[in-house]
Amino acid sequence: MKRVLVTGGSGFIGRNVVAALSATCEVAAPGSAALNLLDAEATRTYLRAGRFDAIVHAATWDATPASTKDRSLTLQNNLQMFFNVARCADSFGRMIHYGSGAEYAKTAMPPFVTEDHFGQALPQNDYGLSKYLQSLHVERAEKLCNLRLFGVFGPHEDWRIRFISNVLCKALFDLPITIRQDTVFDYLDVADLAAITGWFLENEPTHTVYNVCTGRGVRLSAIARMALEISGKDLPIEIFEGGLGRDYSGDNTRLLSDIGDFPFRDLRTSMDNLYRWYIEHQHQIDRDVLAAAR
Repeated sequence: MKRVLVTGGSGFIGRNVVAALSATCEVAAPGSAALNLLDAEATRTYLRAGRFDAIVHAATWDATPASTKDRSLTLQNNLQMFFNVARCADSFGRMIHYGSGAEYAKTAMPPFVTEDHFGQALPQNDYGLSKYLQSLHVERAEKLCNLRLFGVFGPHEDWRIRFISNVLCKALFDLPITIRQDTVFDYLDVADLAAITGWFLENEPTHTVYNVCTGRGVRLSAIARMALEISGKDLPIEIFEGGLGRDYSGDNTRLLSDIGDFPFRDLRTSMDNLYRWYIEHQHQIDRDVLAAAR
């Protein structure tokens, strides 16, 4: 049984990946008290003692507007956490790093962007720039693989700011659904991400960087209408800005050439399952905070 360390195991993606991998792997997901990734020597000591077969690096200093984290530290802390782990490559088998479509620079990326587009533009925000610099290192390093994520959704994500959870929760609480501007996103069920991560733990990839996405784009307005159909509600959908924003979608040809004909979950079915999950967990949602989220 493989010994796997998942960093950021208490976050949305990490929490779901830990649950999925635990069925087939011995998974460690220490909190920051046990493993402070910002402490270089503590990280080295922990990794040397753990001798993990693989590391799934899901930790990120993603200081969103809904977060209490210091946004001015996004670039510094993301790089510090990443390199404190990556520099210890002699202490683990391989490292799977969760990158981001933001590496392509959202303001300049074409629809269904391919991996070859990387480097054509420099991200203009600290989060995207941190992921960009991490990706540059992965391309030149041994043992590392970068899975570039676009829109990932599922249980435990932040319903205040993550679109699919936000619209499902607003439908659940009979609140108007709001969209800043309609655009096309490529959304991946976090359960599919966990399964794809499992493939990379068990197989040798032919590349160092992959777009991990469905390869299918869908408008946010269509997702909002889906949420109303799933909930059986008749609620207004408010779009604040006209026109269509820039696509946030990826080409997954390289991924499928390695893993084969992957059975991506149907978006409608995944949203229906997530809606039922929120019905069971609605006591965790503050309706007033939800109503104020736009």
